[in-house]
Amino acid sequence: MSALALDAEALYAELLRGVRSLVNPQTRLVGIVSGGRWLAERLQSDLGLAAPAGAISSAMHRDDFAKRGLAASGQTVLPFDVDGADILLLDDVLYTGRTLRAVLNELFDYGRPQRVRLAVLVDRGGRQLPVAAEFAAARVALPADQSLELARSEDGRFSFRVEQRG
Repeated sequence: MSALALDAEALYAELLRGVRSLVNPQTRLVGIVSGGRWLAERLQSDLGLAAPAGAISSAMHRDDFAKRGLAASGQTVLPFDVDGADILLLDDVLYTGRTLRAVLNELFDYGRPQRVRLAVLVDRGGRQLPVAAEFAAARVALPADQSLELARSEDGRFSFRVEQRG
């Protein structure tokens, strides 16, 4: 499947189907800023979960913080007690695993969850760390010099942007 042919709305529908079996009334959805946050918010509504979705930023724990600095896209907001929580992390694209490592460090700054799982729209391979998603709506291969990002229109519809890296 070519990255340009990815239908983000169809993949969201697949993600919704896939995470139904991963959530229960005690599960707390936490989206990785920014695409994952959008997914968590929409899933929380579509699944009819009472608890609000949280958002988590990788900025403070990134191994390239000196180069990237703080992102203006959002900060961590966890509207629940992390200690003992069953957390389902959501992200748009899983690639090297470095963002997930940083997010886990951020999450544990807030407490010790009972369980943390990951669901993503797209797993593009290329892992540099030993992490895997519990559920991925699609698996695609992209050249290392391309990035894949989720975009959201004003009406809330998802699409993908593929960009060439410098």
